This record gives sequence, structure tokens and C-alpha cells, in this order.
Amino acid sequence: MRVTTHFLLWALKLAKAETQTSENERATLARHVAGKKRVVEIGVWHGVTTKVLRNAMAPDGVLLGVDPYPKGRFGFSVQSVIAHREIARVTNGTIVWQRSTGVQAARLYAAGNGPPPDFIFIDGEHSYEGLRGDWEAWSPLVAPQGIIALHDSCSSLERNIEGAGSVVFTRETILPDPRFRLVETVDTLTVMRRCSD
Repeated sequence: MRVTTHFLLWALKLAKAETQTSENERATLARHVAGKKRVVEIGVWHGVTTKVLRNAMAPDGVLLGVDPYPKGRFGFSVQSVIAHREIARVTNGTIVWQRSTGVQAARLYAAGNGPPPDFIFIDGEHSYEGLRGDWEAWSPLVAPQGIIALHDSCSSLERNIEGAGSVVFTRETILPDPRFRLVETVDTLTVMRRCSD
């Protein structure tokens, strides 16, 4: 469906916000983010997973939603409008928006000297270089015992994505990273935990 058509249908409540995550993946994210206080999501899109994260995190938690949201042909991002309105329906915790790439957001986060994130969901650019940039920028920042979850990082029975850059980078670099251990994979989602220092 074209972006404009979907936006109009969504505005009329005839279509839902879109996501590429499965129900199982969203349930897994909710389980791992439960009670977390410093949550980061790279790649918000329509905010479907952002709503899941905000609902499940600690009531005093802060969720940083990062997405560059390039302007469309009407001079604004319809995806940003959808996401902001969808996520505003959730009152748990606090959402902070950052319109930037994951790498830019990590630099700003590190410069702020705030507490390390205890949960990061990377669902930004799924190319090899895109995931490499996000991983190299955010993985040093996550708290000991914190979680990093990565979407489209392995194949599932329904989706064979073995050739995707994000899958190759996960297999070659993330899974062998000695700072982290694999917790589980669910569909195309990989969940890693930071080892204690």
C-alpha cells in the first residue's frame, strides 16, 4: 500500500500502524524490557514496538526513540506523525524523541554522561554497514547485565534472510563478541546480554 494511502486510512482509523516485527518478537521484547528504566529504540517507524516497550518498561523509565524520519513529498514524515500519535496513547514512563541516526544518537547519549541504558532495541538500517555502525556506537554504552535486542539478525522458518547484511554482521561479529552472551533467538530477533565487568 502506498504511504499516502495508508496514512489517510490510518487517520480515518481504517488501517493500523505498520510493523515488520512478529507477535512472538514483540512478546519477547516486552518480557526483556519489563522493569527496565533506561530504554533505547533505534528505528521507531510507526511506533508499534515503541508502544510495546513503553507499556512494559518501569513506570519511572525513560524511553529514547531514535529515528531520522526523512521528510516525504509533503514536507513532513507521515511515519513520524503516526508514531507520535500512537505512542502518545501510552502513559507509562516518559518518551524522549531524537530525530537522528542511531550513530548520531549514541554520540549525543555518550556526551550527556547519563546512566547507561539497560535495554536497547536495534531495528534501524539492516545493511551490514548500518548494523555495524549502530552496534559499534551503542554496544559499549549498555549497562552490565543490560540487554541488546536486534531485529532481522537471523533467519526464521517463515523468513529466510541469511544473505541480509544484518544477519551476516550478527553472525560474524555480534555473536562472538566476548562482552555479550546470547540469551535467545525468536523468529528474526536475537537477544544478547552484556556480561558483568
